[in-house]
Amino acid sequence: MRRLSRGRSWALACLLLVGLAHPLAAQRGALRGLDRYIEDALPSWKVPGLAIAIIKNDSVIHASGYGVRELGEPERVDARTLFAIGSASKAFTAAALAMLVDEGKVSWDDRASTHLPWFELFDPYVTRELSVRDLLSHRSGLARGDLLWYSGGFSRDDILRRVRFLEPSWSFRSRFGYQNLMYLAAGRIVEAASGLSWDDFVAQRIFRPLGMTRSNTSVTALSGQPNVATPHAQIEGTAETVPWHNIDNIAPAGSINSNVLEMAQWVRLQLGDGEVAGQRLVSTGAIRETKVPHTVIRTEGIWQALNPVSNFLTYGLGWFLMDYAGHKVVQHGGNIDGMSALVAMIPDQRLGVVILTNMNGSLLPTAVLYRVFDMMLGRPSQDWSADFRKTAAALEQQQEEARKKIEDARVSGTAPSLPLEAYAGTYADSMYGDVRVEYEGGGLVLRYGTFFVGDLEHWHYDTFRAIWRQRHFGKALARFVLDERGRAAELAMENVGDFTRAPAADTAAVAMSEEQLRRYVGRFASEAPPVAMRVELVGGSLKLTVPGQPTYTLIPLAERRFRIGGAPEGYFVEFELDGRRATAMTVEQPNITLRLPRQGG
Repeated sequence: MRRLSRGRSWALACLLLVGLAHPLAAQRGALRGLDRYIEDALPSWKVPGLAIAIIKNDSVIHASGYGVRELGEPERVDARTLFAIGSASKAFTAAALAMLVDEGKVSWDDRASTHLPWFELFDPYVTRELSVRDLLSHRSGLARGDLLWYSGGFSRDDILRRVRFLEPSWSFRSRFGYQNLMYLAAGRIVEAASGLSWDDFVAQRIFRPLGMTRSNTSVTALSGQPNVATPHAQIEGTAETVPWHNIDNIAPAGSINSNVLEMAQWVRLQLGDGEVAGQRLVSTGAIRETKVPHTVIRTEGIWQALNPVSNFLTYGLGWFLMDYAGHKVVQHGGNIDGMSALVAMIPDQRLGVVILTNMNGSLLPTAVLYRVFDMMLGRPSQDWSADFRKTAAALEQQQEEARKKIEDARVSGTAPSLPLEAYAGTYADSMYGDVRVEYEGGGLVLRYGTFFVGDLEHWHYDTFRAIWRQRHFGKALARFVLDERGRAAELAMENVGDFTRAPAADTAAVAMSEEQLRRYVGRFASEAPPVAMRVELVGGSLKLTVPGQPTYTLIPLAERRFRIGGAPEGYFVEFELDGRRATAMTVEQPNITLRLPRQGG
């Protein structure tokens, strides 16, 4: 081959560079006007700040920030500002399991109980048949039960032990029902199969190879970090800052914090079918399985309002799947206190978009996404922000009408049946735990979990309204039910359920025969931490012996649940039964639980 002269070689190199740069310049040119569009949209949505990254043909062609990290402060959002991505974290859990599928440690169709033998749902058939695939595709038949984790009062495993009390809303595998708790179970399977916590697995197997050095799985990791967005919510029509919400106990469903530049690397991995920059993290087959439709979502109601141009909407494994202008779209949004996020891709166009904002429950990310899609697909311009503002206004109107309906049903001129202090006490539910109503300063205060503290104002009759001190939680009605003796016996919490008044520490809530009590007798122990306890039947009562402590009396509150008499308030024992006898017991105390399997015969 004849050698080129130095001059001709330099000219050819320049030509090649121009040839390579031209498509990138053209792609960026397609986004002309996007900056102005976003800047103009922010105030109309009352969104303080937004960051966006756009990926095309394995290159980040646009990454920018708009607005501010915190209202009233000068620091601007940029492409490295950290936000919460909320439920967009679910795809990371699905990818983690895909990696374990590659390693032969997990199969998509493994029964969940194979990896979590102690995991139990309300329906024994579902407990037996529930698969890893079911956990990830929202077809367990369960409604959300989100207060169980959102209250902050329970650990990850304690939440999963309590799921057995959540009654199904639909038949197993019959319909889509969005479920955060099942993703927690999926994350727990990652731990069981890999020997790493879900957090460590994501950090070591996903964040580190992708160079996502600032991304993390807990708000506790944000302390002292620079360039972090502040969460905001609209409270009575005004945008205000709200606290970061610690959701470590549901982390596999939504706890990741990141920025658009680092999330762009995650999108490159997805668009590359498990490979990025020559590095393969997961097989093509395993990652494509996460994007195969598993559960049909009916495009009606809220789903139709949020996806007005989609002909179909389904769910894969950690991803929503829909169509846009004849193209398949893979996407997942995320909403957690004060933050809204959206990650979306059109695989056949090798196009990806990441949008992060610091405003609660905003539709602006969807409006911006569709605008970007139109630009990159060469479609006619449409003002999606204006269109979705109409959708948001309609939803707000529905909420206002529902609120007004409740207000109109309020009966004026009534008074509580009892003195306020007579409502004070602890009200218990097998799934949700304890709600405490306390008489303070002449009024009632309701406390639940770690985060919920509300002042109870009289509504009507024996119904009160909880005005939560974290104002973005809003308000909720709490109705006391009196028994035949005129005592407050139950507390019905709006959109939660009914809590039964716990008796005084020395009073049993249910009568149990010695034959029934004998089922719980035995020795129970755990290896880590090394703890052993003995339950004995003495004089018609169960006695709990803990080494180095006084003997306690177990006072029955329900068939399997007992108060530990003689211990401080908030100490309980809950047994697991196989029909004949207790197979394990869980000792509960404030913010701590300990499960002890039965030892011996």
